[in-house]
Amino acid sequence: MPKQIFTSREFLLTGAIVLLLAIIATRFPAFIAPSNLANVFNDTAPLILLAIGQMIVILTRCIDLSVAANLALTGMVVSMINVAVPGLPVPIIIFVSVAFGALLGMVNGILVWKLEIPPIVVTLGTMTIFRGTIFLLSEGKWINAHEFSEPFKAFPRTELLGLPLMSWIAIAAVILFSVVMSRTTLGRAFYAAGGNPHAATYAGIDVGRTQFWAFTISGALAGLTGYLWVSRFAVAFVDLAGGFELSVVAACVIGGVAIMGGIGSVVGAMLGALFLGIISNALPVVNISPFWQLAISGSAIIIAVALNAQANREKGRIILKRAENAT
Repeated sequence: MPKQIFTSREFLLTGAIVLLLAIIATRFPAFIAPSNLANVFNDTAPLILLAIGQMIVILTRCIDLSVAANLALTGMVVSMINVAVPGLPVPIIIFVSVAFGALLGMVNGILVWKLEIPPIVVTLGTMTIFRGTIFLLSEGKWINAHEFSEPFKAFPRTELLGLPLMSWIAIAAVILFSVVMSRTTLGRAFYAAGGNPHAATYAGIDVGRTQFWAFTISGALAGLTGYLWVSRFAVAFVDLAGGFELSVVAACVIGGVAIMGGIGSVVGAMLGALFLGIISNALPVVNISPFWQLAISGSAIIIAVALNAQANREKGRIILKRAENAT
C-alpha cells in the first residue's frame, strides 16, 4: 500500500509542484509567500473547475473541446441579463449560469449518445456554434465593468476565512466530485464506461447515457465558470477564454487522466491545473516570456502521455508474466 501511494501520479505530481516552487523561489522568494500562493490558487480556480468536468468526460472515452466556448457564451448571457436586470440576485444569476451551461453540455451529450457522432467532431462543431452565437447576441460588442452591477462583480472577490469565494467554490467542487466519483453509482459508471465499454454494457450500464451525463456535468461546471470569469474580470466579449480548452485538456493529461478513458482522479485533475497555474503565474516574475508557457505546457503533455503509455505497458507485462507463471 505505501509503495502504491509513493508511485501514484498524484504523489509524483505533488512532488513536481513542490520542486517547481523551490526552483521559482531561488529566483523570486516572495512567490512562495502564503498570500501569493493563495492568489495563484484563486487564479487557477477556473481551470480547476473546467478540468474536473473535462476529466469526467475523458473518463468515458470522450473529449469536450467546447468548454471554453460554453464558458464564454454563458458568461455573455448572464452579463446581458445583469445589464438588463441589475437588481437580479446573484444566487439566481448563478443558477441560470449552471443551468444554461448544463443545457449546452446536454446538446453535446445528445449528439454523441443518440446520433453516435464522434465526440471530437461534435464538440468542435458546437465550439464554433457557441462562439458564433455570442457574436449574434452581442453584435460583436463588449460588456465592460461600468455596465455590471456591483453585487454581480463583488461575489467572486468576497473573502471568507482569508480566501475569495472563487477559491472556495473550486475547493467545494473538488470535494464534491471526489465523493461522487468514488462513492456513487454514477461515478463508478463513468469509470466502467471508459475502462471497458463492452463489459459495462453487459453489466447493465448504458454507456451512451453515461456519456450524456458526463457532458452535462462538464457543461454545468463550464457555465458556473462563465459567470465567475466575467464577474471577476468584469468584462464579456466574443473571444473570452479563447483557446482555454487546450489548457483544460493539458491539466487533465498532466494530472494522470488517460486519454483512452477509464483512468483518472479529481485530485489528479486539480494538481494538473495547479501545475499549469503555477507556471503561468511564475513566468513573468522570473523574466521568462509568457509565450514559453505554450511550449512548457506542450512538453508537459507529451511527457505525461509518455508516462501513461509506459505505465500501461508495465501493467501489461505484469499480467503476461502472471499468466506465464500460472501455466
